[in-house]
Amino acid sequence: MGKADKFFRRAEQLLERLERLVPTPQDDDLEDAIAWRWRKSNGRAGRLEAIHRFNQVRLADLLHIERQKDALERNTRQFLAGLPANNALMWGPRGTGKSSLVKALLNDYAAQGLRLVEVDRLDLVDLPDIVDRLHDSRGRYIIYCDDLSFDDNDATYRALKTVLDGSVLDTPDNIIIYATSNRRHLMPEHQSDNQGARVVDGELHQSEAVEEKISLSERFGLWLSFHPLSQDRYLDIAEHWLRAFKANLSDLPGARAAALQWALLHGSRSGRAAHQFARDYAGRQALEQRS
Repeated sequence: MGKADKFFRRAEQLLERLERLVPTPQDDDLEDAIAWRWRKSNGRAGRLEAIHRFNQVRLADLLHIERQKDALERNTRQFLAGLPANNALMWGPRGTGKSSLVKALLNDYAAQGLRLVEVDRLDLVDLPDIVDRLHDSRGRYIIYCDDLSFDDNDATYRALKTVLDGSVLDTPDNIIIYATSNRRHLMPEHQSDNQGARVVDGELHQSEAVEEKISLSERFGLWLSFHPLSQDRYLDIAEHWLRAFKANLSDLPGARAAALQWALLHGSRSGRAAHQFARDYAGRQALEQRS
């Protein structure tokens, strides 16, 4: 063994000893909040960190996504009742209500024991550890992955596949996975993926690349698609939030025109854009009244 090899071996042994001296991060009390995030720092082991200031959106605030709302609410009620329920994937353009729907469900059903743990895509490799920590808890936990997508060479999706449907161990019945994504199959789809397709006895057989990409999204039993809003629906949502922020709507046509201008400037006619417009419009009104 050369000098360099001896040096690196000793360095590794020293690091192992130092790691034993560093205390393992402790989870926040699972009875202390309704939502947590999986937090890692400086390469250390992860911990469950309580979220004490959670978004207060409610199901009644979410307009024009009734089909998606009814389906996910029913699935969540089954889960809370200890009945069979499916992991859910919500996909569609940004700002169409995917994330808000999950947050609203938590707020509406927290009193019935619903809880949420937010996990970043890069931390999906820790899912088995997270599941182990929640297994014996009294709550019913949504493991929530927001804006989930993977690159072609991203191996972290395998951890999610394993937890969803690929392990010899069953996922505990007090845990369900809800994910949102801008991509239907969570991974980029290229024209070249279809070049390997072939027809055998009149049946189309997809290429291995396509099969691999579909295999992950198929592990979600409930698929919900979200779509851009029409102008009228966008204006309905803007008016809802204007009233929620107690804006003066004596000039409702003027407010609607301002909402359309906001959408044009921001390049988005979505529920998120409507909410942001209403905050700005109501805030400016209130400030002018104080002047």
